[in-house]
Amino acid sequence: MTRFGPIAAVVLVGVATIGAGALGLRRASRTSDFYVASRAVSPRWNAAAIGGEYLSAASYLGIAGLILVYGLDMLWYPVGYTAGYLILLALVAAPLRRSGAYTLPDFAEIRLDSVAVRRVCSVLVVLIGWLYLVPQLQGAGLTLATETGAPRWLGGLVVCAVVLTAVFLGGMRSITFAQAFQFWLKLTALLVPAVVLVAVWRGQGQPAAAGYPRASAPASVTIGAPVTVRLPVAETLTVRGELDGQPVDGPRQLAAGEHRLGAGSVVRLRTGDVVPVRSGLPATANRSWLRPFGSGRDHPLYADLSLVIAICLGTMGLPHVLVRFYTNPDGRDTRRTALSVIVLLSAFYLLPTVFGALGRQYVPDLLLTGDTDATVLLLPERMLGGLPGTLLGALVTAGAFAAFLSTSSGLSVSVSGVLSQDVLRSRPGPVRAFRLAAVAAITVPYLLSLPSEHLGLAAVVSLAFALAAATFCPLLVLGIWWPRLTWIGALAGLLTGGALAVLAVLATIVSPPRSGWAGALLAEPAAWTVPVTFAVMVGGSLLTPRHRPAGLLRTLVRLHAPEGAALDRGRPVGEL
Repeated sequence: MTRFGPIAAVVLVGVATIGAGALGLRRASRTSDFYVASRAVSPRWNAAAIGGEYLSAASYLGIAGLILVYGLDMLWYPVGYTAGYLILLALVAAPLRRSGAYTLPDFAEIRLDSVAVRRVCSVLVVLIGWLYLVPQLQGAGLTLATETGAPRWLGGLVVCAVVLTAVFLGGMRSITFAQAFQFWLKLTALLVPAVVLVAVWRGQGQPAAAGYPRASAPASVTIGAPVTVRLPVAETLTVRGELDGQPVDGPRQLAAGEHRLGAGSVVRLRTGDVVPVRSGLPATANRSWLRPFGSGRDHPLYADLSLVIAICLGTMGLPHVLVRFYTNPDGRDTRRTALSVIVLLSAFYLLPTVFGALGRQYVPDLLLTGDTDATVLLLPERMLGGLPGTLLGALVTAGAFAAFLSTSSGLSVSVSGVLSQDVLRSRPGPVRAFRLAAVAAITVPYLLSLPSEHLGLAAVVSLAFALAAATFCPLLVLGIWWPRLTWIGALAGLLTGGALAVLAVLATIVSPPRSGWAGALLAEPAAWTVPVTFAVMVGGSLLTPRHRPAGLLRTLVRLHAPEGAALDRGRPVGEL
Protein backbone atom coordinates (compact mmCIF):
# COMPACT_ATOMS: atom_id res chain seq x y z
CA MET A 1 0.00 0.00 0.00
CA THR A 2 2.92 2.34 0.74
CA ARG A 3 3.96 2.45 -2.90
CA PHE A 4 0.59 1.75 -4.49
CA GLY A 5 -0.93 5.05 -3.31
CA PRO A 6 1.67 7.36 -4.91
CA ILE A 7 1.75 5.30 -8.11
CA ALA A 8 -2.05 5.44 -8.38
CA ALA A 9 -1.94 9.19 -7.76
CA VAL A 10 0.58 9.74 -10.57
CA VAL A 11 -1.45 7.58 -12.96
CA LEU A 12 -4.69 9.41 -12.18
CA VAL A 13 -3.12 12.84 -12.67
CA GLY A 14 -1.57 11.73 -15.97
CA VAL A 15 -4.85 10.28 -17.24
CA ALA A 16 -6.76 13.42 -16.23
CA THR A 17 -4.21 15.61 -18.05
CA ILE A 18 -4.44 13.53 -21.23
CA GLY A 19 -8.24 13.51 -20.93
CA ALA A 20 -8.25 17.31 -20.79
CA GLY A 21 -5.99 17.27 -23.83
CA ALA A 22 -8.50 15.10 -25.68
CA LEU A 23 -11.21 17.62 -24.80
CA GLY A 24 -9.04 20.35 -26.27
CA LEU A 25 -8.51 18.28 -29.44
CA ARG A 26 -12.25 18.35 -30.13
CA ARG A 27 -12.11 22.15 -30.18
CA ALA A 28 -8.67 22.72 -31.73
CA SER A 29 -8.72 22.95 -35.50
CA ARG A 30 -6.97 26.22 -36.34
CA THR A 31 -3.41 27.47 -35.83
CA SER A 32 -4.61 30.04 -33.28
CA ASP A 33 -6.11 27.20 -31.22
CA PHE A 34 -2.64 25.72 -30.77
CA TYR A 35 -0.86 29.02 -30.06
CA VAL A 36 -3.35 31.18 -28.11
CA ALA A 37 -6.58 29.14 -27.80
CA SER A 38 -8.19 31.46 -30.38
CA ARG A 39 -7.99 34.33 -27.83
CA ALA A 40 -11.28 33.15 -26.32
CA VAL A 41 -10.40 32.13 -22.74
CA SER A 42 -12.49 33.76 -20.00
CA PRO A 43 -10.72 35.61 -17.13
CA ARG A 44 -11.68 33.11 -14.40
CA TRP A 45 -10.71 30.10 -16.49
CA ASN A 46 -7.50 31.77 -17.62
CA ALA A 47 -6.61 32.82 -14.05
CA ALA A 48 -6.89 29.23 -12.85
CA ALA A 49 -4.81 28.07 -15.83
CA ILE A 50 -2.12 30.68 -15.09
CA GLY A 51 -2.10 29.60 -11.47
CA GLY A 52 -1.75 26.02 -12.65
CA GLU A 53 1.32 26.64 -14.79
CA TYR A 54 2.89 29.32 -12.56
CA LEU A 55 2.87 27.15 -9.42
CA SER A 56 5.80 25.00 -10.43
CA ALA A 57 8.08 22.59 -8.61
CA ALA A 58 9.71 25.63 -7.00
CA SER A 59 6.40 26.71 -5.49
CA TYR A 60 5.05 23.30 -4.55
CA LEU A 61 8.24 21.68 -3.21
CA GLY A 62 11.07 24.19 -3.31
CA ILE A 63 9.75 26.93 -1.03
CA ALA A 64 9.11 24.54 1.86
CA GLY A 65 12.60 23.12 1.46
CA LEU A 66 14.18 26.57 1.46
CA ILE A 67 12.24 27.60 4.56
CA LEU A 68 13.40 24.44 6.34
CA VAL A 69 17.04 25.37 5.61
CA TYR A 70 17.16 29.17 5.61
CA GLY A 71 14.15 30.23 7.63
CA LEU A 72 12.35 33.55 7.65
CA ASP A 73 14.29 35.16 4.81
CA MET A 74 12.82 32.67 2.35
CA LEU A 75 9.34 34.13 2.77
CA TRP A 76 10.45 36.62 0.12
CA TYR A 77 9.93 33.86 -2.46
CA PRO A 78 6.12 33.60 -2.07
CA VAL A 79 5.85 37.36 -1.55
CA GLY A 80 7.80 38.03 -4.73
CA TYR A 81 5.98 35.39 -6.77
CA THR A 82 2.68 37.10 -5.93
CA ALA A 83 3.84 40.73 -6.03
CA GLY A 84 5.28 40.17 -9.49
CA TYR A 85 1.75 40.03 -10.82
CA LEU A 86 0.99 43.47 -9.39
CA ILE A 87 3.78 44.92 -11.53
CA LEU A 88 2.67 42.82 -14.48
CA LEU A 89 -0.91 44.06 -14.01
CA ALA A 90 0.11 47.71 -13.76
CA LEU A 91 2.67 47.93 -16.56
CA VAL A 92 2.34 45.14 -19.09
CA ALA A 93 -0.79 42.98 -19.11
CA ALA A 94 -3.33 44.98 -21.13
CA PRO A 95 -0.92 46.62 -23.65
CA LEU A 96 0.68 43.28 -24.34
CA ARG A 97 -2.69 41.72 -25.11
CA ARG A 98 -3.55 44.60 -27.47
CA SER A 99 -0.31 44.13 -29.41
CA GLY A 100 -1.87 41.27 -31.37
CA ALA A 101 1.22 39.06 -30.91
CA TYR A 102 1.31 35.28 -30.51
CA THR A 103 4.68 35.19 -28.71
CA LEU A 104 7.12 37.57 -27.04
CA PRO A 105 9.38 37.67 -30.15
CA ASP A 106 6.24 38.65 -32.11
CA PHE A 107 5.78 41.61 -29.78
CA ALA A 108 9.43 42.64 -30.16
CA GLU A 109 9.15 42.65 -33.95
CA ILE A 110 5.82 44.50 -33.93
CA ARG A 111 7.18 47.22 -31.63
CA LEU A 112 10.69 47.62 -33.07
CA ASP A 113 10.33 46.34 -36.65
CA SER A 114 13.59 44.40 -36.34
CA VAL A 115 14.26 40.82 -37.34
CA ALA A 116 17.52 40.86 -35.36
CA VAL A 117 15.75 41.76 -32.11
CA ARG A 118 13.18 39.07 -32.79
CA ARG A 119 15.87 36.42 -33.22
CA VAL A 120 17.62 37.38 -29.98
CA CYS A 121 14.27 37.28 -28.18
CA SER A 122 13.63 33.82 -29.61
CA VAL A 123 16.94 32.54 -28.26
CA LEU A 124 16.20 34.05 -24.83
CA VAL A 125 12.71 32.52 -24.72
CA VAL A 126 14.19 29.09 -25.40
CA LEU A 127 16.96 29.56 -22.81
CA ILE A 128 14.55 30.73 -20.11
CA GLY A 129 12.09 27.97 -20.95
CA TRP A 130 14.74 25.26 -20.79
CA LEU A 131 16.27 26.68 -17.60
CA TYR A 132 12.80 26.63 -16.03
CA LEU A 133 12.00 23.15 -17.31
CA VAL A 134 15.08 21.40 -15.89
CA PRO A 135 14.00 21.75 -12.22
CA GLN A 136 10.47 20.58 -13.09
CA LEU A 137 11.85 17.35 -14.47
CA GLN A 138 14.32 16.97 -11.61
CA GLY A 139 11.47 17.53 -9.17
CA ALA A 140 9.45 14.80 -10.86
CA GLY A 141 12.38 12.42 -10.49
CA LEU A 142 12.81 13.35 -6.83
CA THR A 143 9.11 12.84 -6.11
CA LEU A 144 8.82 9.44 -7.75
CA ALA A 145 12.09 8.25 -6.18
CA THR A 146 11.07 9.44 -2.71
CA GLU A 147 7.59 7.95 -2.79
CA THR A 148 8.15 4.73 -4.74
CA GLY A 149 11.90 4.04 -4.84
CA ALA A 150 11.92 4.33 -8.66
CA PRO A 151 15.09 5.56 -10.42
CA ARG A 152 15.24 9.35 -10.69
CA TRP A 153 15.26 9.39 -14.49
CA LEU A 154 11.79 7.81 -14.62
CA GLY A 155 9.86 10.73 -13.09
CA GLY A 156 11.05 13.19 -15.72
CA LEU A 157 10.32 10.70 -18.49
CA VAL A 158 6.73 10.30 -17.27
CA VAL A 159 6.26 14.08 -17.30
CA CYS A 160 7.69 14.32 -20.84
CA ALA A 161 5.37 11.62 -22.15
CA VAL A 162 2.21 13.12 -20.64
CA VAL A 163 3.09 16.69 -21.67
CA LEU A 164 3.85 15.72 -25.25
CA THR A 165 0.60 13.79 -25.51
CA ALA A 166 -1.45 16.74 -24.20
CA VAL A 167 0.35 19.30 -26.38
CA PHE A 168 0.05 17.12 -29.49
CA LEU A 169 -3.67 16.78 -28.94
CA GLY A 170 -4.59 20.44 -28.82
CA GLY A 171 -1.79 22.90 -28.04
CA MET A 172 -2.76 25.90 -25.91
CA ARG A 173 -6.48 25.13 -25.99
CA SER A 174 -5.76 21.63 -24.75
CA ILE A 175 -3.50 22.56 -21.86
CA THR A 176 -5.80 25.38 -20.72
CA PHE A 177 -8.36 22.82 -19.58
CA ALA A 178 -5.65 20.71 -17.94
CA GLN A 179 -3.92 23.58 -16.13
CA ALA A 180 -7.11 24.98 -14.63
CA PHE A 181 -7.90 21.53 -13.22
CA GLN A 182 -4.31 21.13 -11.99
CA PHE A 183 -4.39 24.41 -10.05
CA TRP A 184 -7.34 23.32 -7.94
CA LEU A 185 -5.75 19.89 -7.46
CA LYS A 186 -2.51 21.49 -6.21
CA LEU A 187 -4.37 23.78 -3.85
CA THR A 188 -6.39 20.88 -2.42
CA ALA A 189 -3.34 18.61 -2.23
CA LEU A 190 -1.57 21.07 0.07
CA LEU A 191 -4.55 22.53 1.93
CA VAL A 192 -5.98 19.25 3.26
CA PRO A 193 -2.64 17.87 4.57
CA ALA A 194 -1.68 21.29 6.00
CA VAL A 195 -4.87 21.47 8.06
CA VAL A 196 -4.41 17.90 9.31
CA LEU A 197 -0.70 18.29 10.11
CA VAL A 198 -1.21 21.56 12.00
CA ALA A 199 -3.91 19.85 14.05
CA VAL A 200 -1.52 16.97 14.81
CA TRP A 201 1.25 19.40 15.78
CA ARG A 202 -1.07 21.31 18.10
CA GLY A 203 -2.32 18.06 19.63
CA GLN A 204 1.20 16.88 20.35
CA GLY A 205 2.08 20.21 21.92
CA GLN A 206 5.69 20.05 20.76
CA PRO A 207 7.35 23.45 20.43
CA ALA A 208 10.38 23.81 18.22
CA ALA A 209 13.48 22.62 20.07
CA ALA A 210 15.99 25.22 21.23
CA GLY A 211 19.47 25.22 19.81
CA TYR A 212 20.08 23.35 16.56
CA PRO A 213 17.69 21.04 14.63
CA ARG A 214 17.35 17.67 16.36
CA ALA A 215 15.82 14.39 15.23
CA SER A 216 12.23 14.17 16.45
CA ALA A 217 12.21 10.37 16.02
CA PRO A 218 14.74 7.64 15.22
CA ALA A 219 15.81 7.72 11.58
CA SER A 220 18.34 5.98 9.34
CA VAL A 221 19.87 8.16 6.63
CA THR A 222 21.73 6.56 3.72
CA ILE A 223 24.37 8.65 1.98
CA GLY A 224 24.31 8.25 -1.79
CA ALA A 225 27.56 9.94 -2.85
CA PRO A 226 30.54 10.96 -0.71
CA VAL A 227 29.70 14.14 1.16
CA THR A 228 31.16 16.54 3.68
CA VAL A 229 28.88 17.40 6.59
CA ARG A 230 29.17 19.91 9.41
CA LEU A 231 28.29 19.34 13.07
CA PRO A 232 27.61 22.60 14.91
CA VAL A 233 28.25 20.94 18.29
CA ALA A 234 29.98 17.77 19.49
CA GLU A 235 27.67 14.75 19.24
CA THR A 236 27.74 10.96 19.45
CA LEU A 237 26.32 9.42 16.27
CA THR A 238 25.96 5.84 15.09
CA VAL A 239 27.59 5.40 11.67
CA ARG A 240 28.06 2.33 9.51
CA GLY A 241 30.33 2.72 6.52
CA GLU A 242 33.15 5.22 6.00
CA LEU A 243 33.73 8.19 8.28
CA ASP A 244 36.65 10.59 7.77
CA GLY A 245 38.40 8.00 5.59
CA GLN A 246 38.08 5.17 8.13
CA PRO A 247 35.67 2.18 8.17
CA VAL A 248 33.27 2.39 11.13
CA ASP A 249 30.30 0.45 12.45
CA GLY A 250 28.85 1.79 15.66
CA PRO A 251 28.63 4.87 17.86
CA ARG A 252 31.33 7.51 17.37
CA GLN A 253 32.00 10.67 19.36
CA LEU A 254 32.30 13.42 16.74
CA ALA A 255 33.77 16.83 17.44
CA ALA A 256 32.11 20.00 16.20
CA GLY A 257 33.22 20.85 12.66
CA GLU A 258 33.41 19.08 9.29
CA HIS A 259 33.42 15.32 8.73
CA ARG A 260 33.52 13.22 5.56
CA LEU A 261 31.02 10.43 4.92
CA GLY A 262 31.64 7.83 2.22
CA ALA A 263 29.15 6.62 -0.38
CA GLY A 264 26.69 4.08 1.01
CA SER A 265 27.31 5.05 4.63
CA VAL A 266 24.32 4.90 6.98
CA VAL A 267 23.85 7.43 9.79
CA ARG A 268 21.42 6.32 12.50
CA LEU A 269 19.89 9.25 14.35
CA ARG A 270 18.29 8.80 17.76
CA THR A 271 15.55 11.04 19.08
CA GLY A 272 17.18 14.26 20.20
CA ASP A 273 20.42 13.90 18.21
CA VAL A 274 21.69 17.11 16.61
CA VAL A 275 21.48 16.60 12.84
CA PRO A 276 24.69 17.10 10.81
CA VAL A 277 24.26 19.53 7.93
CA ARG A 278 25.46 18.90 4.40
CA SER A 279 28.30 21.13 3.28
CA GLY A 280 26.99 24.12 1.36
CA LEU A 281 23.96 24.52 3.63
CA PRO A 282 24.11 26.80 6.70
CA ALA A 283 24.15 25.16 10.13
CA THR A 284 22.04 27.82 11.84
CA ALA A 285 20.45 27.65 15.27
CA ASN A 286 16.66 27.77 15.45
CA ARG A 287 16.72 31.23 17.03
CA SER A 288 18.70 32.69 14.10
CA TRP A 289 16.52 30.73 11.66
CA LEU A 290 13.50 32.70 12.90
CA ARG A 291 15.14 36.14 12.55
CA PRO A 292 15.41 38.37 9.45
CA PHE A 293 18.81 38.03 7.77
CA GLY A 294 19.52 34.98 9.92
CA SER A 295 19.69 32.58 6.99
CA GLY A 296 23.43 32.04 7.22
CA ARG A 297 24.01 33.25 3.64
CA ASP A 298 26.73 35.74 2.81
CA HIS A 299 25.48 39.34 2.61
CA PRO A 300 21.85 38.44 3.35
CA LEU A 301 20.50 41.99 2.86
CA TYR A 302 21.84 42.17 -0.69
CA ALA A 303 20.71 38.59 -1.40
CA ASP A 304 17.15 39.32 -0.27
CA LEU A 305 16.87 42.59 -2.20
CA SER A 306 18.27 41.06 -5.37
CA LEU A 307 15.94 38.08 -5.02
CA VAL A 308 12.90 40.37 -4.75
CA ILE A 309 14.03 42.32 -7.83
CA ALA A 310 14.52 39.10 -9.82
CA ILE A 311 11.15 37.62 -8.96
CA CYS A 312 9.04 40.79 -9.15
CA LEU A 313 10.55 42.00 -12.44
CA GLY A 314 11.22 38.56 -13.87
CA THR A 315 7.56 37.57 -13.73
CA MET A 316 6.75 39.88 -16.63
CA GLY A 317 9.49 38.27 -18.70
CA LEU A 318 8.54 34.62 -18.29
CA PRO A 319 7.40 33.40 -21.72
CA HIS A 320 4.94 30.79 -20.40
CA VAL A 321 3.26 33.51 -18.28
CA LEU A 322 3.13 36.12 -21.02
CA VAL A 323 1.68 33.79 -23.62
CA ARG A 324 -1.33 33.30 -21.34
CA PHE A 325 -2.31 36.97 -21.65
CA TYR A 326 -2.50 36.60 -25.42
CA THR A 327 -5.39 34.15 -24.91
CA ASN A 328 -7.83 36.69 -23.40
CA PRO A 329 -10.46 38.22 -25.68
CA ASP A 330 -9.44 41.84 -24.87
CA GLY A 331 -7.37 44.07 -22.58
CA ARG A 332 -10.13 44.43 -19.97
CA ASP A 333 -10.32 40.68 -19.53
CA THR A 334 -6.53 40.57 -19.35
CA ARG A 335 -6.52 42.94 -16.35
CA ARG A 336 -9.29 40.93 -14.67
CA THR A 337 -7.26 37.75 -15.24
CA ALA A 338 -4.14 39.25 -13.63
CA LEU A 339 -6.15 40.45 -10.62
CA SER A 340 -7.73 37.02 -10.15
CA VAL A 341 -4.31 35.39 -10.34
CA ILE A 342 -3.06 37.56 -7.46
CA VAL A 343 -5.95 36.37 -5.27
CA LEU A 344 -5.37 32.70 -6.14
CA LEU A 345 -1.61 32.87 -5.58
CA SER A 346 -2.02 34.66 -2.26
CA ALA A 347 -4.18 31.80 -1.00
CA PHE A 348 -1.82 29.10 -2.24
CA TYR A 349 1.45 30.52 -0.92
CA LEU A 350 0.30 30.36 2.69
CA LEU A 351 0.59 26.57 2.52
CA PRO A 352 4.26 25.84 1.61
CA THR A 353 5.26 28.09 4.52
CA VAL A 354 3.41 25.78 6.92
CA PHE A 355 5.19 22.71 5.53
CA GLY A 356 8.60 24.40 5.75
CA ALA A 357 8.11 25.37 9.40
CA LEU A 358 6.88 21.88 10.35
CA GLY A 359 9.72 20.32 8.37
CA ARG A 360 12.32 22.02 10.56
CA GLN A 361 10.93 20.04 13.48
CA TYR A 362 9.85 16.71 11.97
CA VAL A 363 12.21 16.04 9.00
CA PRO A 364 15.48 17.78 9.95
CA ASP A 365 17.44 14.73 8.69
CA LEU A 366 16.94 16.18 5.18
CA LEU A 367 19.63 18.69 6.15
CA LEU A 368 22.06 15.76 6.16
CA THR A 369 21.23 14.51 2.65
CA GLY A 370 20.50 17.93 1.14
CA ASP A 371 17.22 16.64 -0.35
CA THR A 372 15.24 19.36 1.42
CA ASP A 373 12.85 19.64 -1.54
CA ALA A 374 11.32 16.38 -0.27
CA THR A 375 9.94 18.14 2.85
CA VAL A 376 6.37 18.32 1.56
CA LEU A 377 6.47 14.68 0.41
CA LEU A 378 7.78 13.18 3.67
CA LEU A 379 5.89 15.16 6.31
CA PRO A 380 2.52 13.29 6.17
CA GLU A 381 4.02 9.86 6.87
CA ARG A 382 6.50 11.22 9.44
CA MET A 383 3.80 12.98 11.45
CA LEU A 384 0.90 10.56 11.01
CA GLY A 385 2.18 7.18 9.85
CA GLY A 386 -0.09 4.27 8.95
CA LEU A 387 -2.93 4.51 6.48
CA PRO A 388 -3.73 8.23 7.11
CA GLY A 389 -0.11 9.17 6.40
CA THR A 390 -0.07 7.04 3.26
CA LEU A 391 -3.29 8.55 1.92
CA LEU A 392 -2.14 12.12 2.57
CA GLY A 393 1.23 11.25 1.03
CA ALA A 394 -0.55 10.04 -2.11
CA LEU A 395 -2.57 13.26 -2.25
CA VAL A 396 0.60 15.35 -1.92
CA THR A 397 2.25 13.28 -4.66
CA ALA A 398 -0.72 13.88 -6.96
CA GLY A 399 -0.41 17.62 -6.38
CA ALA A 400 3.34 17.51 -7.02
CA PHE A 401 2.89 15.81 -10.39
CA ALA A 402 0.14 18.26 -11.25
CA ALA A 403 2.71 21.02 -10.60
CA PHE A 404 5.32 19.41 -12.83
CA LEU A 405 2.84 18.69 -15.62
CA SER A 406 1.12 22.07 -15.63
CA THR A 407 4.30 24.15 -15.64
CA SER A 408 6.03 21.86 -18.12
CA SER A 409 2.99 22.08 -20.42
CA GLY A 410 2.98 25.88 -20.39
CA LEU A 411 6.71 26.11 -20.95
CA SER A 412 6.57 23.54 -23.74
CA VAL A 413 3.86 25.49 -25.55
CA SER A 414 5.70 28.82 -25.26
CA VAL A 415 9.03 27.35 -26.39
CA SER A 416 7.33 25.32 -29.15
CA GLY A 417 5.62 28.44 -30.46
CA VAL A 418 8.95 30.21 -30.80
CA LEU A 419 10.79 27.23 -32.29
CA SER A 420 8.04 26.51 -34.83
CA GLN A 421 7.84 30.14 -36.01
CA ASP A 422 11.50 31.14 -35.90
CA VAL A 423 13.37 27.88 -36.51
CA LEU A 424 11.09 25.57 -38.46
CA ARG A 425 9.21 28.59 -39.88
CA SER A 426 6.11 26.42 -40.37
CA ARG A 427 7.70 24.59 -43.32
CA PRO A 428 5.93 21.29 -42.52
CA GLY A 429 2.70 23.23 -41.98
CA PRO A 430 1.95 25.33 -38.88
CA VAL A 431 0.33 22.63 -36.75
CA ARG A 432 2.85 19.94 -37.66
CA ALA A 433 5.73 22.39 -37.09
CA PHE A 434 4.31 23.18 -33.66
CA ARG A 435 4.16 19.49 -32.75
CA LEU A 436 7.70 18.82 -33.97
CA ALA A 437 8.95 21.81 -31.99
CA ALA A 438 7.24 20.47 -28.87
CA VAL A 439 9.44 17.37 -29.04
CA ALA A 440 12.60 19.50 -28.94
CA ALA A 441 11.10 21.83 -26.32
CA ILE A 442 10.72 19.05 -23.75
CA THR A 443 13.42 16.55 -24.79
CA VAL A 444 16.43 18.88 -24.50
CA PRO A 445 15.77 19.93 -20.87
CA TYR A 446 15.04 16.30 -19.95
CA LEU A 447 18.48 15.27 -21.22
CA LEU A 448 20.05 18.21 -19.34
CA SER A 449 18.29 17.16 -16.14
CA LEU A 450 19.80 13.66 -16.12
CA PRO A 451 23.48 14.34 -15.35
CA SER A 452 22.88 17.55 -13.39
CA GLU A 453 23.70 17.64 -9.71
CA HIS A 454 20.47 18.17 -7.83
CA LEU A 455 20.18 21.82 -6.87
CA GLY A 456 17.44 23.49 -4.90
CA LEU A 457 14.38 23.70 -7.14
CA ALA A 458 13.41 27.21 -6.08
CA ALA A 459 17.01 28.40 -6.36
CA VAL A 460 17.31 27.21 -9.99
CA VAL A 461 13.95 28.74 -10.89
CA SER A 462 15.06 32.05 -9.34
CA LEU A 463 17.95 32.06 -11.83
CA ALA A 464 15.42 31.79 -14.66
CA PHE A 465 13.61 34.77 -13.13
CA ALA A 466 16.91 36.67 -12.96
CA LEU A 467 17.56 36.03 -16.68
CA ALA A 468 14.02 37.14 -17.57
CA ALA A 469 14.33 40.26 -15.39
CA ALA A 470 17.64 41.25 -16.99
CA THR A 471 16.33 40.95 -20.56
CA PHE A 472 12.59 41.00 -21.18
CA CYS A 473 11.59 43.28 -18.30
CA PRO A 474 13.51 46.30 -19.71
CA LEU A 475 12.36 45.45 -23.24
CA LEU A 476 8.69 45.33 -22.26
CA VAL A 477 8.69 48.35 -19.94
CA LEU A 478 10.59 50.60 -22.36
CA GLY A 479 8.89 49.14 -25.44
CA ILE A 480 5.43 49.89 -24.05
CA TRP A 481 6.04 53.15 -22.17
CA TRP A 482 9.04 54.88 -23.81
CA PRO A 483 8.58 55.98 -27.43
CA ARG A 484 12.28 56.65 -27.98
CA LEU A 485 13.36 53.01 -27.71
CA THR A 486 15.14 51.99 -30.93
CA TRP A 487 15.91 48.54 -32.20
CA ILE A 488 19.66 49.14 -31.80
CA GLY A 489 19.25 50.17 -28.17
CA ALA A 490 16.97 47.20 -27.47
CA LEU A 491 19.36 44.78 -29.18
CA ALA A 492 22.37 46.10 -27.26
CA GLY A 493 20.50 45.84 -23.96
CA LEU A 494 19.25 42.31 -24.62
CA LEU A 495 22.72 41.10 -25.59
CA THR A 496 24.37 42.78 -22.60
CA GLY A 497 21.81 41.74 -19.99
CA GLY A 498 21.46 38.26 -21.46
CA ALA A 499 25.21 37.66 -21.53
CA LEU A 500 25.74 38.89 -17.97
CA ALA A 501 22.82 36.87 -16.58
CA VAL A 502 23.78 33.70 -18.47
CA LEU A 503 27.37 33.91 -17.22
CA ALA A 504 26.12 34.35 -13.65
CA VAL A 505 23.74 31.39 -14.03
CA LEU A 506 26.46 29.13 -15.46
CA ALA A 507 28.92 30.14 -12.74
CA THR A 508 26.32 29.34 -10.08
CA ILE A 509 25.25 25.96 -11.49
CA VAL A 510 28.54 24.58 -12.82
CA SER A 511 31.23 25.83 -10.42
CA PRO A 512 31.56 25.06 -6.69
CA PRO A 513 29.77 27.47 -4.31
CA ARG A 514 31.62 30.73 -3.75
CA SER A 515 31.73 32.72 -0.54
CA GLY A 516 31.78 36.46 0.06
CA TRP A 517 30.65 39.10 -2.38
CA ALA A 518 31.60 37.06 -5.45
CA GLY A 519 29.23 34.27 -4.44
CA ALA A 520 26.41 36.66 -3.51
CA LEU A 521 26.66 38.66 -6.77
CA LEU A 522 26.66 35.53 -8.94
CA ALA A 523 23.96 33.65 -7.04
CA GLU A 524 21.60 36.67 -7.07
CA PRO A 525 22.58 38.74 -10.14
CA ALA A 526 19.35 40.69 -10.73
CA ALA A 527 20.28 43.70 -8.58
CA TRP A 528 23.10 44.64 -10.92
CA THR A 529 22.14 43.09 -14.27
CA VAL A 530 18.70 44.75 -14.50
CA PRO A 531 19.99 48.35 -14.05
CA VAL A 532 22.79 47.65 -16.54
CA THR A 533 20.29 46.48 -19.17
CA PHE A 534 18.02 49.49 -18.66
CA ALA A 535 21.03 51.82 -18.93
CA VAL A 536 22.30 50.18 -22.12
CA MET A 537 18.86 50.24 -23.77
CA VAL A 538 18.26 53.89 -22.90
CA GLY A 539 21.78 54.99 -23.79
CA GLY A 540 21.83 53.05 -27.04
CA SER A 541 18.44 54.44 -28.06
CA LEU A 542 19.41 58.06 -27.31
CA LEU A 543 22.51 57.61 -29.49
CA THR A 544 20.50 56.16 -32.41
CA PRO A 545 17.33 58.31 -32.68
CA ARG A 546 17.04 57.71 -36.44
CA HIS A 547 16.43 54.01 -35.98
CA ARG A 548 12.93 54.25 -34.54
CA PRO A 549 10.50 52.14 -36.60
CA ALA A 550 8.46 53.94 -39.25
CA GLY A 551 5.11 52.74 -37.88
CA LEU A 552 5.87 53.65 -34.26
CA LEU A 553 2.83 55.89 -33.69
CA ARG A 554 0.39 53.33 -35.00
CA THR A 555 1.96 50.62 -32.81
CA LEU A 556 1.81 52.78 -29.65
CA VAL A 557 -1.81 53.68 -30.29
CA ARG A 558 -2.60 49.99 -30.68
CA LEU A 559 -0.89 49.25 -27.33
CA HIS A 560 -2.57 52.02 -25.31
CA ALA A 561 -5.88 52.87 -26.99
CA PRO A 562 -9.13 51.24 -25.78
CA GLU A 563 -10.22 48.10 -27.57
CA GLY A 564 -11.58 48.81 -31.04
CA ALA A 565 -10.32 52.42 -31.21
CA ALA A 566 -9.09 53.73 -34.54
CA LEU A 567 -5.37 53.36 -35.09
CA ASP A 568 -4.74 56.21 -37.53
CA ARG A 569 -5.13 59.19 -35.21
CA GLY A 570 -2.32 61.19 -33.66
CA ARG A 571 0.73 63.17 -34.55
CA PRO A 572 3.52 62.09 -36.86
CA VAL A 573 6.23 59.94 -35.37
CA GLY A 574 8.74 62.78 -35.52
CA GLU A 575 6.63 64.83 -33.07
CA LEU A 576 6.74 62.19 -30.32
